[in-house]
Amino acid sequence: MKKSDVINFVELLKKAYPDATCSLDFETPFQMVVAVMLSAQCTDERVNKTTPELFKRCKTIQDFVDIDIKELEEIVHPCGFYKNKAKNIKLCAKQVLENFNGKVPDNMEDLQSLAGVGRKSANVVMLEAFNKPQGIAVDTHAKRISNLIGLSKEADPSKIEKDLIKIFPKEYLKDINHLFVWHGRNTCVARKPKCDVCPVNKYCKTYKK
Repeated sequence: MKKSDVINFVELLKKAYPDATCSLDFETPFQMVVAVMLSAQCTDERVNKTTPELFKRCKTIQDFVDIDIKELEEIVHPCGFYKNKAKNIKLCAKQVLENFNGKVPDNMEDLQSLAGVGRKSANVVMLEAFNKPQGIAVDTHAKRISNLIGLSKEADPSKIEKDLIKIFPKEYLKDINHLFVWHGRNTCVARKPKCDVCPVNKYCKTYKK
């Protein structure tokens, strides 16, 4: 896409989804880290039904360290992969207290040193908790849409992210993942995409008129 097309592409999506924001509920950076961990292979809606009880039980990072692993597993059970997620949450809390003086780090490298936090999660935390977008979180929606439209031919999320960063101006980094998630949920759905009503179908290499 030419630069003018790229800008128009983003503006069309912003017009179509004016409310496109992160749908995970949180109040503190560590709550954001926990919510992102729980959202792996799970819907944000399910996470938001689970975290109120969890955040009420664990009000501080120390509470996440101290909570019995079995109790934590029981609370996060609805989000799937509960044993692994509970283990990572406890270890992550311990690392934040011991390695970062109880403050969630606000840079990609340190965030990715935490248990259960990969590049995609770190991107989300940097954007949502600190308003410092460093890249583009490539989830299933971003991956599918990037491949279908022709923004990237890659399958690996980190390689897709590199392709997207080359295409989109830095000022749009904060918008891309939100727009792709909303577009993927509402229009470019996995099983039966609504191509005829897609606001950006003229830029899509897969769309057949």
